[in-house]
Amino acid sequence: MQYAAAEQAWYMPAAPMAESAVARVERLASESAVVVFSVSSCCMCHAVKRLFCGMGVHPTVHELDLDPRGRELERALARLLGYGPAGAPVVPVVFIGGKLVGAMDRVMAAHINGSLVPLLKEAGALWL
Repeated sequence: MQYAAAEQAWYMPAAPMAESAVARVERLASESAVVVFSVSSCCMCHAVKRLFCGMGVHPTVHELDLDPRGRELERALARLLGYGPAGAPVVPVVFIGGKLVGAMDRVMAAHINGSLVPLLKEAGALWL
């Protein structure tokens, strides 16, 4: 499976110290055409990454369990999705073209109804 692993922070420019978790999510989401926030042991995260790779799209993946601020980012993602404090599992969360698509259910619905490919083309992640 080929996708850009973004968990290595050594090559990324340092973010401002006061950056909030929501601001960090928005910044990371805007840095690539397709961004997936994931947990490395999550089967649904694996499925969404395989979906994109199978389509010829290579998303940037942020593995929250490998990020020192992962829990904080996960709470910020839950707020963006509108989940309460004890809501459903948050990941995977997908952004396309810097815009929140949503969790696995929204991505799969977009794939099934045919709206995913135009989103990917518009973001520059898919050319065919």
